[in-house]
Amino acid sequence: MSPRHVLLTLASALLLAGCGSPNTSDEGHDGADVTFAQQMIPHHEQAVEMSDLALEPARGASAEVTDLATRIRAAQKPEIEELTGFLEGWGEDVPSGHGGHEGHGGAGHSMTGMMSEDQLSRLADSDGATFDRLWLELMVEHHEGAVEMARTELADGQDSRAKALARAIIDAQTAEITQMKGLLG
Repeated sequence: MSPRHVLLTLASALLLAGCGSPNTSDEGHDGADVTFAQQMIPHHEQAVEMSDLALEPARGASAEVTDLATRIRAAQKPEIEELTGFLEGWGEDVPSGHGGHEGHGGAGHSMTGMMSEDQLSRLADSDGATFDRLWLELMVEHHEGAVEMARTELADGQDSRAKALARAIIDAQTAEITQMKGLLG
């Protein structure tokens, strides 16, 4: 094939790839995309639940923790909506309930970083500096689980929008992990 034919073929492929509507995934989706969305929704819901605890005024969380909790909540609520939209568009089941932590904190569960009922109870029963330390430790573990799930999506997923969201999750949560570890000292 001549260089000109290669360029024409490449240009045609790029043109075709760009013809789809932004709300549809031309390349389709696969099981990894569905698993990513179905697991990330309850995972994010739990992070929002943990952030809500930090934002309770009586909790006495530090300004650094409440700032992080506010940013995590603000980032993850729209991502939950986006993931829900993916699943609905694919005709797949959307997880129900909030927090989604029942049974997800056990060893060997496929959703890494989910907190157990016991961990969430310990967090809810703490305040002040004790709350801050526990919240930071649990949120680091939680974020590390989300980053691992997002990396799996990048490796195994097919849907370009889901993969773009996975990249955004990795970037944002890796930066937050670094900040939280810094606060933990």
